[in-house]
Amino acid sequence: MLFLAGFINASGVTLFLTPVNLIDGGISGTSFVFSVLTSGIVPLSVFLLVLNLPFFIVGHKKMGLTFSIYSIFAIAVYSGFAYLFPALFEADGSPLVGNNVFLCSIFGGILSGIGSGLTIRFGGAMDGIEVMAVLFHKKLGISVGTFVMIYNCIIFIFAGIMYRYIRPEAVQEGVTAWELPLYSVVTYMVGIKSVDFVVEGLDKGKSAFIITQKVDEVSQAVSEAFGRGITILDGYGYYSQEEKKVLYIVCNRFELPKLKDIVLKIDSNSFIAIGEISDQVGAKTQFSLKKRK
Repeated sequence: MLFLAGFINASGVTLFLTPVNLIDGGISGTSFVFSVLTSGIVPLSVFLLVLNLPFFIVGHKKMGLTFSIYSIFAIAVYSGFAYLFPALFEADGSPLVGNNVFLCSIFGGILSGIGSGLTIRFGGAMDGIEVMAVLFHKKLGISVGTFVMIYNCIIFIFAGIMYRYIRPEAVQEGVTAWELPLYSVVTYMVGIKSVDFVVEGLDKGKSAFIITQKVDEVSQAVSEAFGRGITILDGYGYYSQEEKKVLYIVCNRFELPKLKDIVLKIDSNSFIAIGEISDQVGAKTQFSLKKRK
């Protein structure tokens, strides 16, 4: 699935966006801007690898080694097809819809969003900007979504300046320099909705209420996996007329699939209710199980 995600993402970017000089968000968009600035001497695929890798290497302690490996694999596949497709589909504009910038912005956004969403759903991330946002958003006092949005706005504004004053020859006939960044905003918004559709949530944290008969086993397994505390609440089942324990934990969207997998492997009859939280404020409760004992 990660291989498929990389293939889909590369299809959206290299068959729809880059042929008409539209800009994807995040590090992918930054890579394209750098490629245009070098007049294509350094291909997009090289910048994708060089700019993305440091964030996943630095962020592996927070996000987990498996997450980083999955992400790097997906990005490597994305970069490989981003290098291959332009050679296979040489055309003036998009090989599918020509120079129709609007169609390119829509379908490029859909495909790149699906690729990113699949990567997230199966344990990784397609773009280092998301990891950067997770690492720094609290220090800046803003949400992950706001961080990504501000970053992309800066990229789009710079792209408009680049097309207007630095590389005006890169703008195709019949399109103004500022139209391309504005269409790129359309791509970005369509991409976000595509990611939402695939993974059911983009930037917000997740809260999980877990009702299980194997409280101690689930609590220990989840705590060891994520290195954080779990709140155990007293509950009462009205239908069953029984006392119950309810586990409460906050995690991010990258951890959610792993959380569900751990709980259901231990107790397939457990009940998990997952909700979104817009922000998290306060101390991060982490501990060593050995110290607790």
